[in-house]
Amino acid sequence: MTDVLDEPPVLFGIEGGCGRITLNRPGALHALTLQMCQLMIGALQAWRSNPAVKAVIIDHSGPRGFCAGGDIRMLAESGAGDGAEARAFFFTEYRLNHLLFTYPKPVLALMDGVTMGGGVGLAMPSRFRVATERTTFAMPETGIGLFPDVGGGWFLPRLPGKSGLWLALTGARIKGADCLALGIATHHVTSADLADLKAALLAAPDALEQVLADAGSGPTPAPIAEHRAAMDRLFGGDSVAAILRDLAGDGGDWASAQLQALAGKSPQTLKVAFRQLQLGAEASSFAENMAMEYRIGARVVQRHDFLEGVRAVIIDKDNRPVWRPARVEDVDDALIDQIFAPLPGPEEWTPL
Repeated sequence: MTDVLDEPPVLFGIEGGCGRITLNRPGALHALTLQMCQLMIGALQAWRSNPAVKAVIIDHSGPRGFCAGGDIRMLAESGAGDGAEARAFFFTEYRLNHLLFTYPKPVLALMDGVTMGGGVGLAMPSRFRVATERTTFAMPETGIGLFPDVGGGWFLPRLPGKSGLWLALTGARIKGADCLALGIATHHVTSADLADLKAALLAAPDALEQVLADAGSGPTPAPIAEHRAAMDRLFGGDSVAAILRDLAGDGGDWASAQLQALAGKSPQTLKVAFRQLQLGAEASSFAENMAMEYRIGARVVQRHDFLEGVRAVIIDKDNRPVWRPARVEDVDDALIDQIFAPLPGPEEWTPL
């Protein structure tokens, strides 16, 4: 499926007391662009004081997924140059994330299908997050030398136990039942019931919670449950190196699978993500976390591991990135300090 060139990348409307935001780049799995972020910010700001809008619903056109992330090729092309376009995208996207987090009216995200990266940044700040059996949730950035941004530093360490750190480091993909079990989703419905749910929501914008409770498909078995104890134990180390040692020393099948997954990730990014979640857990506000993430993003898009990760996974698709450094123990803490250091005053991120 390809995008229709004369259609806007995001559709907006007011229907039944709800502001409707429909992502509309199905051929690109609704990957976010700077323009899309700007358009959504404009609509949300206009609806903030509009009495006709009692709630906001974010969904997508087409059958394949909610949102697969951001425009990674653009970020890499910019990062290979002066990085200005990449920084402009991050700056605006993070403002959108913060606007959703602080929005005075209820926001509901329908996380049907692929929900990764930038899509997580739309869903997680929303008050209501609806998953289905088709939901595939992930923050896969460590596999391309990026980091779990769009608020990952805030949301992930606040998930139960070490589940957020596990998601951040391994890039694991989980389905709707696991999203509900971890609190990533607030509700779960079957995809076949989505059309009826949307109609019910539009008919009762003042009673979203009751509509969702009535429509919910009930608890479903969460595959992640059997691994939660091991996850908390094996991802509880005080460093990435300690986690790798604990996994290697465990000998179990699940631990071995996690070790194998981590072996393909950027060592630099593993250490960045670990510190990001540490600092995000301590942050006093979502805005403080986003300022921290912008500092990281402004720098890592121009570093070797991101450019190499995009080459290997997205451009050449050989899935054989050559990371520098190649081992976690060779990633200097001074380098991580530089990545997290404050930017010159005028370059720092600020919310709207």
